[in-house]
Amino acid sequence: MRCKRNSGRFARRKPRRLHSTLRRNMRKSTLDILRCPKCSASLALETNETADDVETGTLRCKECAATYPLTGGVARFVPAENYAHNFGVQWNMFSKTQLDSHSGHPISENRFDQYTGWREADLADRLVLDAGCGAGRFAEVALKRGARVIAIDFSHAIDAARANLRDKGDIDFIQADINALPFAPNTFPLAYCLGVIQHTPDPAISFRKLADIVAPGGRLAVDVYPAGWKNIFFVKYWIRPLTRQLSAERSYRLVEKIFPILYPVSQVVGRIPRLGHYLRYLIPVVNYEGDYPLDPRQQREWALLDTFDMWAPAYDQPQSMAALRGWFEKSGFEDIVTFHKGFFVGRGIKPTGSRR
Repeated sequence: MRCKRNSGRFARRKPRRLHSTLRRNMRKSTLDILRCPKCSASLALETNETADDVETGTLRCKECAATYPLTGGVARFVPAENYAHNFGVQWNMFSKTQLDSHSGHPISENRFDQYTGWREADLADRLVLDAGCGAGRFAEVALKRGARVIAIDFSHAIDAARANLRDKGDIDFIQADINALPFAPNTFPLAYCLGVIQHTPDPAISFRKLADIVAPGGRLAVDVYPAGWKNIFFVKYWIRPLTRQLSAERSYRLVEKIFPILYPVSQVVGRIPRLGHYLRYLIPVVNYEGDYPLDPRQQREWALLDTFDMWAPAYDQPQSMAALRGWFEKSGFEDIVTFHKGFFVGRGIKPTGSRR
């Protein structure tokens, strides 16, 4: 996806006024929307802390008595080790790389705007779900627009997001599984899931779970890796049967060894007139040269990050445009828009009469 060079617009835009009280931990009132992911019952908070925002405690289901720890200001509904462990490793190593506030360019902001289609007025003072927040690149954008954000991630990337964003606005951090969301149905007026669904065991089920917690009249935006015959030339799909068997740590060590050799080759190949942009996909490293307005050091850092990102996930399941549109239709969404902008992107509105 090519990014326009409009960093000047990014620099001139005045930030929205943030809420007067910036919180570092989970707010007690967030319990109102939380539910037990096992039985969907309400939760009670057990803690010795008296402040409105809580760093440590236990969430106990009022029906099935299941318990979930609240540690480091994060409610945790999944085991520490899970199939997304590699993403936790990735986003804690590259915790600031893709934040616009760190790169100095509106790369995440542009993608957020293009993919969601939401205006600043749509986000101001609205409850927004960031499903699969990683280190918080898109949550940062939503916060800047004045949204109240609930950021979730399956992996311990949630801790990187908290470190990055806990002082930037009204946000709660929750470690949870998209396929077992700890929220009441019909909760969120706005929800987005960018760069995530293809990395879940069953993307169609993951979408359906997200659709259920969007409020009637609410909006959902998602993207997926494009499926198509051209993927046979994408060398990452040749090597993934091997690299996905490695631990995240071993995979990263291997990337560190190979990247310095292959990245310069990718740069040379990528500069071949007309064909270079396509031929570089035959080399198993990422190369964003000419795509993003980053300096050479940043280009290399982004490329190293996303090389690891393409080698290590347990799941990488591209989807067709028809499948993406079908998810929205089967969940009863209206005003559905699908398009190709780097990824396949879909968004729609849940009917006001829907109570899925």
